[in-house]
Amino acid sequence: MGKRVTQADRSSVGLRERKKAKTRAAIQQQALRLFAEQGYDATTVEQIAAAAEVSPSTFFRYFPTKEDVALYDALDPLIIAAFGAQPRELGPIDALRRAMREVFAALSPAELNDLQRRFDLVREIPGLRARMLEEFSRTIMLMAEVLARRQGRPADDFAVRTFAGAIVGVGMAVLLAADEEPAVDFLALFDAGLAHLEAGLPL
Repeated sequence: MGKRVTQADRSSVGLRERKKAKTRAAIQQQALRLFAEQGYDATTVEQIAAAAEVSPSTFFRYFPTKEDVALYDALDPLIIAAFGAQPRELGPIDALRRAMREVFAALSPAELNDLQRRFDLVREIPGLRARMLEEFSRTIMLMAEVLARRQGRPADDFAVRTFAGAIVGVGMAVLLAADEEPAVDFLALFDAGLAHLEAGLPL
């Protein structure tokens, strides 16, 4: 028989994960500050690591490249978890809208500011914009997995992936809108886009 997992074991794992999340957040926060102060291209990994009080090797354990520290979205796992925790009787779009509102409502002003700085950075740097398109593919797969569990269907179901792709498409439309109007309310616009999707995309 395998070793029984105790509550202490679970607590230890939870503590390690929280410490990792805290370190990851600190590295990204310092990176965003330096990008804003001295420019993305002028900022080095060594400078980011020093500002976050970690070694460059620790930086690379969390982020493979400088691009990754700019693109990492800490909200993705929170939204995915909140989405999966919504009541089963809710439709998938309604569940996602509620999950988004719950996650954003819990953000501090500093976290909202970091989110806006990251959006601004991605919008301004061509290389980051290109990498963002790659990240959308990963997000579709993550969304499809959670959606499939909610609906009791396989994650590679074409309809499930199409649905997940439509949701990510709403996010892409919101980012395009933010290009034209940087002060746009991201959450309100995303919520409106999901409502439009739920209504069948009438034009």
